[in-house]
Amino acid sequence: MIITTAHKPSPELLDYAGELSRELGGQLVPRKQDSLARLKARYGDGRLLVADDNGLRYYEESEEPLYFHPSMAYVRVKRMRSGERDPLIEVSDCTPGDTVLDCTAGLGSDAIVFSYAAGAAGHVTALESEPVLCAVVREGLRTYETIHADVNEAFRRIKVECANHMDWLSNLPDKSVDIVYFDPMFRRPMHDSTALAPLRGLANNDALLPEAIHQALRVARKSVVLKEHKDSGEFRRLGFERRHVNKIAYGVINPT
Repeated sequence: MIITTAHKPSPELLDYAGELSRELGGQLVPRKQDSLARLKARYGDGRLLVADDNGLRYYEESEEPLYFHPSMAYVRVKRMRSGERDPLIEVSDCTPGDTVLDCTAGLGSDAIVFSYAAGAAGHVTALESEPVLCAVVREGLRTYETIHADVNEAFRRIKVECANHMDWLSNLPDKSVDIVYFDPMFRRPMHDSTALAPLRGLANNDALLPEAIHQALRVARKSVVLKEHKDSGEFRRLGFERRHVNKIAYGVINPT
């Protein structure tokens, strides 16, 4: 993978790109006046991560980059700010002060909603197993600014970890978090999406294992939640009670 910067980078931006290259094992390449297409051709690598003042942009299978944007999560949080309840918050029974483990963070949308609902006294950890996606989302949550200070604070409170959820869950003590959340459907979108096209080469499409649910039930105090397509057989296979149903559905298991 190539890691480069915007044209005429500051010394700070060069240092930042160097840190990313060490973290991700990519080749740090000076941008100079080269186009991204020229860099790909020159170094024979179609994977390219660009660091600039607007964040990180990752290119692979699509001409459109993968980058962090809160998108619908921002819309959902704005509704919550006006007093509406979000279906995910309802089914999970998330309340201020809760500790949430998002096992399949993806672009971080649901982690944002959880973080806003859990508030300053809460804590959200978002796990992403793919290192590049993890870096893009982590840095986006660290730097992205909206016009709402409380929303920005919710972004900053999320702790993003590059980890496999089975490994993470196995190392947690019993009843150590309030809510454990899985969203494997992020990897299999319901329709073609230009915004998600660059994700195709990064996606981890492994099915959830029953052992992951067993571990989640061991560590959760309040609920284990699964998000899937409304007609998915995963709810029955993994033992979830299907609750909120629209184009998507949530399944819930309350630990005993």
